[in-house]
Amino acid sequence: MDSVQREALAERVLSLSTADETEVTIGTEDADLTRFTHEEIHQNVARSDAGISVRAILGQRTGTASTNLLDDASLRATVDRAIAIATLAPADPEIAPLPSGGPTTTPKGAYVKATAGASPQLRAGMADAIFKVAESHGFWCAGFARTQSAGYTIVNSNGARASFDGTDSGINVKMNAADSTGYGQAYSPDARTLDAREVANTAAGKAKNSAQPRAVEPGEWTVIMEPAAFGEFFAYLGQHFSAQAYDEGSSFLSDGLDKSYFSENVTITDDYSHPLAPSMPFDFEGQPKQRLKLVDAGIAKSIVTDSYWAKKLGRENTGHALPAPNAYGPQAIDLVVSPGSKSIAELIAETKRGLLISRFWYIRTVDQKKAIVTGMTRDGTFLIENGKVAGGVRNMRFNQSIITALGKCEFSNAQQRTGDYWFSLVVPAARIDGFTFSSGTQF
Repeated sequence: MDSVQREALAERVLSLSTADETEVTIGTEDADLTRFTHEEIHQNVARSDAGISVRAILGQRTGTASTNLLDDASLRATVDRAIAIATLAPADPEIAPLPSGGPTTTPKGAYVKATAGASPQLRAGMADAIFKVAESHGFWCAGFARTQSAGYTIVNSNGARASFDGTDSGINVKMNAADSTGYGQAYSPDARTLDAREVANTAAGKAKNSAQPRAVEPGEWTVIMEPAAFGEFFAYLGQHFSAQAYDEGSSFLSDGLDKSYFSENVTITDDYSHPLAPSMPFDFEGQPKQRLKLVDAGIAKSIVTDSYWAKKLGRENTGHALPAPNAYGPQAIDLVVSPGSKSIAELIAETKRGLLISRFWYIRTVDQKKAIVTGMTRDGTFLIENGKVAGGVRNMRFNQSIITALGKCEFSNAQQRTGDYWFSLVVPAARIDGFTFSSGTQF
């Protein structure tokens, strides 16, 4: 279903509603995933779906209903159900009018026809290239290759009209050796730009070079996090920029904006148009997204809002609504951390003793307000001695405030899109001093 078809369908559904205000969201998705392990493809999944969500507002009451049945009777029943739910919902005196939207421009490169039409053979070819690298090293591998396309159309009774089509693809590889592992990843809207062999070689190199890992003592370390690791760590800070978290006191920003929280090396933006991760230029209310500088040289400058929280806090609507209903409020979902001036090789060369971290896993929040998280290293952790990588080390568990870490950091000069999150994240590598490890492991 293309944007023209979605728009016509959305207008038809909108016309069925007798609510005071109505919002119609149509989402379509074609998602294909190829999983592999031990040099064999063991799963190939192809999913195609189209769904409609209707939000009906009656005075201060809201109801939402959805369906993926597109016949007339089902569409009408969904509208009627949303209205019926609204009549039963509690009144909310803070409710805001639906936004009227505005013009938007899809960023260049967000939709690639070749990705939308990618075949199982393309993903199988990626897997084959990965298998060959694993076999050449005597390793076994596991991971996935995926391609997908998605479209969204949002219309409402206050005049908002917005449509977007985008594509995405990704490769995730873990190489397994006798006593070590290595990791590689790549993501892009254009599947043709993914180099499966290169990703596999990266993972294999980490597994090879971290063999016979030694134990090192816990405590405070200088660490250099490659983008995959820094992305997994930094991702837990994103929710703090929500107006809801800010108002309810669960964000460190609740202590005030226009204050210095981080090193002056830290600049964070929310930018849907970044060339490494171009995405939807409007939110799930059809409101144009603003490109926001959230942190500027360590100073917190902004939070993100939707129509509800903009009205409640008396702030501008920045266009960061999630699909209704949700418990999270508006979210910054196109996060970008600005790069520094040195290469990762230079950061390593300037480190007398430290750890090079490929990635983390099993990160969990310890203290939400202070942004303290715990987790473990994984798939390639290395000792740095006198500016050189000196071999693998056993994995370590950390307990660390992200805020404190970003107060003692320096970034590499190259960014990568990282992680297979529900949101977008573009980050450089990061060197952080005084990073706290609480214990080691036997692997």
